[in-house]
Amino acid sequence: MSPTFRALSVRNYRVYATGSLISNTGTWMQNTAQAWLILVLTGSGTALGVTVALQLLPTLLLSAYGGVLADRFDKRTVLRIMQVAMAVPAAVLGLLAVTGLVQAWHVYVLALVFGVGRALEAPSRQAFVPEMVGPDVLGNAVALNSASFNAGRLVGPGLAGLMIAALGGGVVGTGWVIVINAATYAASFWALQALDAGRLTPTPVIGRGRGAVREGVRYVRSRPDLVLVLTCVFFLGGFGMNFQITSALMATEEFGRGASEYGLLGSLLAIGSLTGALLAARRAVPRIRLVVLSGLVFSVVQVASGLMPTYVTYAVVLPLIGVTVLTMATTANAYIQSTVTPAMRGRVAALYIMVFIGSVPFVAPGVGWVGEAFGARAAVVGTGVAAGAGVLLTTLWYLARHRESRSAVRELAPTLGWRHAAGTHVRARRPAGHGLRLRRGLREHERVGPRHDRDAAHRR
Repeated sequence: MSPTFRALSVRNYRVYATGSLISNTGTWMQNTAQAWLILVLTGSGTALGVTVALQLLPTLLLSAYGGVLADRFDKRTVLRIMQVAMAVPAAVLGLLAVTGLVQAWHVYVLALVFGVGRALEAPSRQAFVPEMVGPDVLGNAVALNSASFNAGRLVGPGLAGLMIAALGGGVVGTGWVIVINAATYAASFWALQALDAGRLTPTPVIGRGRGAVREGVRYVRSRPDLVLVLTCVFFLGGFGMNFQITSALMATEEFGRGASEYGLLGSLLAIGSLTGALLAARRAVPRIRLVVLSGLVFSVVQVASGLMPTYVTYAVVLPLIGVTVLTMATTANAYIQSTVTPAMRGRVAALYIMVFIGSVPFVAPGVGWVGEAFGARAAVVGTGVAAGAGVLLTTLWYLARHRESRSAVRELAPTLGWRHAAGTHVRARRPAGHGLRLRRGLREHERVGPRHDRDAAHRR
């Protein structure tokens, strides 16, 4: 089997991935139909923004508690319950639309309820993957999850648009699309039910008690490598995931294009995202250096996109942005899943989701303000510079902190030109033009976290 899809050789993961792909496609169908529904009902862009915010807000507020659920209960059971919890509001909204009874406040309330279910489900979904596959294909499995999400992102909106148009383009058409999404959760539920329990490796659950969320935060703070990864995710999520704003500004204000050209930009970005996830799937072991380097490359490409002279040249650059963002996100997720203590996996996954998705609402208003006050190009270039500066400064902090310890100096030897022998550090001769190479330093640093966990497990 191709290295890109080697996790599919595991029967349990293959079944799980099939259900997830169907469910992801349905979710993107509903996102499109729900947006069209609220616009048909209100004709207001503000109402659309409120709907999106209500659906995303629980991710920021409740993901940490979803992480506690993932660590405290059987993840497979949590996932099955949450499939029902997300199917019910989708079914209710779809039926209200099909019968013509739907009102805007129905959309608001049910979007919020749906968001609560997704916020509580996501950490268990992230942390469940290591229970299905071994460490040798874990990174590949995580990357294929991202590929599945982006495949649904490519197919779902198009299917939803065709269905809505075929059914008249009104409220009833959106309702049938949303009802179909409710039905797709049955596929995900069936896949979870069909897994061979004997081939799963469940993580021991934690006991009841207060302070589980704080314990997860303390664990991350004790792991500088995780702090580095999550901080990079924050900057790339906050400044790199505002494509709806930056692409809309560039398409309409800078290039004077319409809705169809704006939609094409979204498709090009999704193609790049899918490509990035598949490229990450080919890597056997997730590396911190790839998180950092993809973040820095994103910064450069984002700045370049803001300087493109025409709509066509801007569109050509967008797939590269999708590749870099998804390479970073997928590698970061795989690194977290493969290096954290199993008992902490759900809570750390929840923090990953919070900083990646929850950072968007914090930064988005500022990006919109910059675009309105200084122009679309300033918003695009500014997000690229901010993301790159955040990743670079965090990486320098990480290297500086580890340089203080003896083991860190030994691990930094390839970068700084030191030789380590018999407990001493001797300065090696540096070749001409040799500068600080973050990539080589991080190659050794990325093993710090996993080793710390193994040492801690040995002491226990």
